[in-house]
Order: sequence, then structure tokens, then C-alpha cells
Amino acid sequence: MSPEEGIFYVVAGITVIGALGVVLARNVVHSALFLILSLLAVAGVFVLLAAEFLAIVQVLVYGGAVTILVLFAMMLTRVRDMPRALNGPQWPLAAVAAGMIGGISIVAVLDTEWPGETDEATVVSIEEIGNLLFTNWAIPFEIASLVLIVALLGAIILARGEEGE
Repeated sequence: MSPEEGIFYVVAGITVIGALGVVLARNVVHSALFLILSLLAVAGVFVLLAAEFLAIVQVLVYGGAVTILVLFAMMLTRVRDMPRALNGPQWPLAAVAAGMIGGISIVAVLDTEWPGETDEATVVSIEEIGNLLFTNWAIPFEIASLVLIVALLGAIILARGEEGE
């Protein structure tokens, strides 16, 4: 095993541990912190793939903006008013569905023909990404920013409460 593979397995393990922490943590703030850990580890995978631009975008947009938005939404809403146990009668069905999705994902990864070490990777420059982002993908980019703003405004409105409170 090469050192790069070893580093990949460590970073991938951190990603999986962070993702499990997001799902299994009882405290919402701890779940958000695990989300940050998982997203930063994904940025580490991008660095290992020599996709530095994607790693920076991962850290800034997902690790920073989205996670801060989630934390603001939790702080501005009444998270304490929610019941402690969120387990309902549908959890066995959810566990079966999650197992099936996981199994399908594993089968898809194992059946895919991955490029070998001798194949050359396609190199895309940051200039090309910028041109595509602001020409072909400008509208989806703006829609994503509007969705984030609407989510923040919704959290503020929920936090204000009604006039009698």
C-alpha cells in the first residue's frame, strides 16, 4: 500500500465517522460539529485527488457557509421545544431502506470499472471552471444562494415567534 492510499483510508475513515456522528448524535449542536468534521474530511479527499479548487470550495461553501447557516437556524429556532426522543414507529422501515441504499451503493462501487493508474486524468483549469460557473451555470448558482437566504429568513421568522409570546 502506498502512502497516498494510507492517507486516503485515514481521511475516508474520518469522513465516515463524521457522517455517522451526524446521524447518531443526540445533541443537535454535536451533530452540526460532526457535519463540519465530515465536510472538511471530504475536502481532504479532494486535495488527495489534486482538485485543490474543489477542496477550497468544499471548505468555504459547505464547511463554512452551510454549516454556519445550520447553526444559526438551530440558535434562532426553538430546538429545546422539540421532544428528546425522535424515534417513531417507522424506524425499522427507515433502517431497512438505509441498508438497501447502502448495499446498492456498495454494489455500484464494486461493479464500476475504475480507470487504472496508467490512464491520464483530465485536467480542468480554474479559469474554465469560472467561465462555466458564470456562463452556463449562473442561474443554478444564484438559485442555490436564494435557497440559503430563504432558509435563513425562515429561521429568523420562526425564532421571532408570535406576538403573545
